[in-house]
Amino acid sequence: MTTESPAAAAYWERLWADGRRYRQLGDTEIRLLEDHLRPGRARPALDLGCGDGALARHLEQLGYRTTGIDCSPSAVALAAADQDSGPGHGPVWRCMDITTDDLNALPDRAYAVITSRLVYRWIDDKAAFLDRARRLLAPGGLFWVVTEISGRRADTDPLQHLGITPAEAEILTAGWSVVHTADLDVLRCYALRP
Repeated sequence: MTTESPAAAAYWERLWADGRRYRQLGDTEIRLLEDHLRPGRARPALDLGCGDGALARHLEQLGYRTTGIDCSPSAVALAAADQDSGPGHGPVWRCMDITTDDLNALPDRAYAVITSRLVYRWIDDKAAFLDRARRLLAPGGLFWVVTEISGRRADTDPLQHLGITPAEAEILTAGWSVVHTADLDVLRCYALRP
């Protein structure tokens, strides 16, 4: 099962290393997430494709014991460099590819919260990615996915191709006992529970 190739990891590394930054985590998106979270209480959380680490740090502030992973060493280095409290305080950062690396390398076997912000659209084998996330999610846990939806940008927008299709949205929501969505401009937030 290969859902991301070494070429894909190299692609993201090149962008992060060249200083590319992505949509910042905003107050509305944070409130939408917090509407679905249970108290942190030092329970484990996992941020897939953590990028600069903003979401992982926010989960940590809410009381979760958070691990942020990304396939780009430069993204992980950026997230770690922005650590407020120094080593031992704040999220744990790992350079790994959720689609291909050994899940046993993660510090916990199950996570109360797994987040995937602006990642799902880029995954080649979405069903396999979702299976891996489900295996890591604790019973009753929350899988939070934020992704762009197709058709939300003007036809003339050069980024119009970035959204997921209705078929890809169906793959994302199939097999969960609870599915809540909230729209946020071109993005849709999914709160999924087993």
